[in-house]
Amino acid sequence: MSDLLRELDAVLEERKNTADAEGSYVASLHRKGLNKILEKVGEEATEVILAAKDVEHGGDRQAMIAETADLWFHSLVMLSHLGADSQDVLRELGRRFGLSGLEEKAARTAKQEQGQKQ
Repeated sequence: MSDLLRELDAVLEERKNTADAEGSYVASLHRKGLNKILEKVGEEATEVILAAKDVEHGGDRQAMIAETADLWFHSLVMLSHLGADSQDVLRELGRRFGLSGLEEKAARTAKQEQGQKQ
């Protein structure tokens, strides 16, 4: 699966840097800027929430999966726009693996508090 993400990262980076905005959805998002990309991420997040609620009440599970794919895709576009990629996220998830959610949150809170004191 990581290979698929690497391939997608490469395509997103290529389209960010070289593709014609008229012929590429990704290039058009990059040209419109971060606010447009974030708008799409927010829109897709809302659609995931609605689809998940539908599944809970007997709705189409595949629709939820498709909406989640849209959210992941637009999140990857956002990462690309800001100079990051899926591998950065996977490294962060790897760092957190084996930590309880409570431990990880406590560590982030402590780090934030330390940063505020400085």
